Amino acid sequence: MALLSKKDTSLILDPLADNNPITIQVLGICSALAITAELKASLVMAVSVIFVLGVGNVVISLMRNIIPSKIRIIVQLIVVATLVIIVDQVLKAFAYELSKTLAVFVGLIITNCIIMGRFEAFALANGPWKSFLDGIGNALGYGVILLIVGFFRELLGSGTLFGIPVLGDPIAKTGLYATGYENNGFMIIPPAALIVVGIIIWVQRSRNPALVEEH
Repeated sequence: MALLSKKDTSLILDPLADNNPITIQVLGICSALAITAELKASLVMAVSVIFVLGVGNVVISLMRNIIPSKIRIIVQLIVVATLVIIVDQVLKAFAYELSKTLAVFVGLIITNCIIMGRFEAFALANGPWKSFLDGIGNALGYGVILLIVGFFRELLGSGTLFGIPVLGDPIAKTGLYATGYENNGFMIIPPAALIVVGIIIWVQRSRNPALVEEH
């Protein structure tokens, strides 16, 4: 017997493409702009959201029958804030320099529309297993876009990946000639992330015309 049913599999796979939280639902754009100048930061943010959303969805699902409707948003905020604190403390313990870079943005996971949206739209109406799969699927969909954007921004903006030079050493001028890779400073600033996300959206809709909105 298969471990995952067809519906279970779709909970994970759909957000990776045709129902991606960033490119289709247009959620979580702020972090895609802010922290994707470096691939390492993008990866850490993606893993953090996978943990917070996966575990958070399960916790909310387990509590869904005992949470008074009038305070459900407060309870959801407490759950996600607790998980974000855990992530923040782990980063400070094992990756202190990176934690200083991501400090503000890790805290903003609390208000990430993707997380609160999945709590409200799915975890409150489904069991723990399906909620876990939904959380992992949407977090992976979010993370994939962050990694793609971070890859191109760091590669073209700094000539590096994970801080390692891959396009040659930074340009060095010797007389009338120059050798090495000349960094594209535009890719480091936030508008570049919008351009990369826009290209991803264009590619998605080119491959699947059903995603194109009718006017």
